[in-house]
Amino acid sequence: MKRYRWIPAIIVAAMLSACAPNLTPDTELTQESDTEQAVETTIIPNMQINDKFYRTLIPYKESASRGLVVSNIYTKYDMKEVETGLMRISQNHFDTENYYFQEGQYLDEETLKYWLARPNQTEDKGPEYQGLNPSSVDEATGKEMDPTVKATEAPVYLAHIVEQNYLTKTDENKVKLAGVSIGLALNSVYYYQKEQYGEFFEEKIPDAKIDAEGKKIAQEVINRLRARPELADVPIVIALFKQAERNAIVPGTYTDYNFADKGKTELGEWKAIDEKYVTFPMSSPDDVYRDLNTNFQNFKQDVDKYFSNFTSVFATGFYQNKKVQKLDIEIPIQFYGTAEITGFTQYLTGLMLNHLPLDLYISVSITSVNGPEVLIIKEPNEDEPFIHIYE
Repeated sequence: MKRYRWIPAIIVAAMLSACAPNLTPDTELTQESDTEQAVETTIIPNMQINDKFYRTLIPYKESASRGLVVSNIYTKYDMKEVETGLMRISQNHFDTENYYFQEGQYLDEETLKYWLARPNQTEDKGPEYQGLNPSSVDEATGKEMDPTVKATEAPVYLAHIVEQNYLTKTDENKVKLAGVSIGLALNSVYYYQKEQYGEFFEEKIPDAKIDAEGKKIAQEVINRLRARPELADVPIVIALFKQAERNAIVPGTYTDYNFADKGKTELGEWKAIDEKYVTFPMSSPDDVYRDLNTNFQNFKQDVDKYFSNFTSVFATGFYQNKKVQKLDIEIPIQFYGTAEITGFTQYLTGLMLNHLPLDLYISVSITSVNGPEVLIIKEPNEDEPFIHIYE
């Protein structure tokens, strides 16, 4: 089996892809800042790995609300998926050839904190800053609801808002804002305490309620964005993300998205998104997962037979429209001698090619107490994976 270093392999893959990178010097342009009324120099990299990824403007600008994601999103899996999933959706309207990515620059941290609050917590603010979650005050009594009542009648639906900006190049050697994408991260479970410092309880939120409240919030967000002069005539994509539970080992997914064209405020018909992350092996898989589950179990059993002193083998499959798109396998091991890891990698790669679908993107991460040990990447319809053994 041939052995390749991972970084050169990516470059080779990029050069052979349909969207081969242009190796000419990067393009230097100017960018007008709507918020600061200033002109900045920016660079568009001419290197593009493939057409699934946006080119990102340099210097890289972090989101104005970047720090909030850690406190508002439950799991590390959701933190990644709420952003990468929104990029996938954005490609329906902002293609990767003509649009460049930049983290959101228009919704600052203070604004988002107000929007994520309840209206009774933002009463001293203007209408454009009112909380988007339900009020926790009982209308009949004017008093704060009991925590148990609040959990069923007025849970926090909106957990976080992700903003992404998409820019295009003009004839005047500038880049300008040409599109905005908004991801609304919605809770599937409401966690609450009946008393301060007390035990945490949870209340699951029905899917129908998440959907209805999310779409209502989305319309209000569009209204507020259109009220800003710098966003009044920019196309906006807005999508609903259903967060996983706190102890989930797979991320949540986007469920629906909508599009408001230039200058338009009213949202039209929502488009459903059929995406799901699942773990393998499964004890009782649905029909759509059965074949891959059987293949993975056979793969796992052969690993178990040959090496008995590792912890476990599990995988995460990503499905779109009931069809698997990729499989990420994780193998934590207890041994970490160089010869043993090399032998395990060779054997494992052979099993992967024998048991798992050839037309599937597969990544295998082998880790030990020392950290990453091996990374294996198999592109669809390739029978010679890229392998990197960490030194």
